[in-house]
Amino acid sequence: MKAKRILVTGGAGFIGSAVIREIINNTEHSVVNVDKLTYAGNLESLLPVNNNARYYFEQADICNSDKIKYILQKHEPEIIIHLAAETHVDRSISEPYEFIQTNIIGTYVLLEKAKDYWKNLKISKKNNFRFLHVSTDEVYGDLNGKANVLFTEETPYAPSSPYSATKASSDHLVRAWHRTFKFPTIITNCSNNYGPYQFPEKLIPLVIFNALEGEKLPVYGNGKQIRDWLYVEDHANALLHVALTGEISETYNIGGNNELQNIEVVKTICRTLDKLMPSKFEGIKKYEQLITYVTDRAGHDIRYGINTTKINKRLNWYPKEIFSTGVEKTVEWYLNNMNWCKKIKNRIN
Repeated sequence: MKAKRILVTGGAGFIGSAVIREIINNTEHSVVNVDKLTYAGNLESLLPVNNNARYYFEQADICNSDKIKYILQKHEPEIIIHLAAETHVDRSISEPYEFIQTNIIGTYVLLEKAKDYWKNLKISKKNNFRFLHVSTDEVYGDLNGKANVLFTEETPYAPSSPYSATKASSDHLVRAWHRTFKFPTIITNCSNNYGPYQFPEKLIPLVIFNALEGEKLPVYGNGKQIRDWLYVEDHANALLHVALTGEISETYNIGGNNELQNIEVVKTICRTLDKLMPSKFEGIKKYEQLITYVTDRAGHDIRYGINTTKINKRLNWYPKEIFSTGVEKTVEWYLNNMNWCKKIKNRIN
């Protein structure tokens, strides 16, 4: 396959940086990273590829139409992978405005500027152009009480939080731009990601950080909420595969086939830390002693489960990591990169 130029929005974020590392390390394609560098954006996640001649960085807000137009004209991408988004559910409940601005307005601006750019391409490039919009399984709502049911690409949308509502809105915009303007779009909906370089407001790095500091490990409600867990490097590989081989106008669910209760996730991390970095805190022999149950989050969905049959059969993609191996790799990475962790901790404080 001829090398392509791929523009990744949100490339300094957790998933975006994994996608860029995947492209640079495992392909001949080049990458343009467009990121606003909000609190969750971290260019240190890209230090392994920063000096590569196929990597370019543009600091920009996707809501800035003039800057987006300039970047598209300057770099002439053949594929756009749209990952820029506000993603933390708790933050969307307390501060929904930024989610509406970035996830809805930002996606609209990007779609409009990308459509204008695409319309002016030569026929050969126009026919090969793709816009991949990366979304979440949270748009489908809650599977509570439906033990044998999984989200499919045909599951009706029923978002519960401001975050998932803004992602559902952006999904609808993307489909509308294809239907109305024939703009070549693809959508993916993924389950919960975890792995190296994740910002510590999310469950798994938060538990690792707190445990290593001897602090409480907060678990919402009874901890029995169920999520499917997807190792971020598997997700990055899937996104690139969809961007290159997926069918225009289609949606693909991407999951790790690892459904677990949140409390199981926390206890697995604790056991892994017990093995790799035994507690040195007085009175704490096992990290599980730090688990603390807290008031449940407003509107908290009980269960997400994702059916990956479509991407398995049509694109021959399967995740490589099971949760036990992925979480051990994740804990080991954090233990081996404590300087990164301390810098992130200082940014939070």
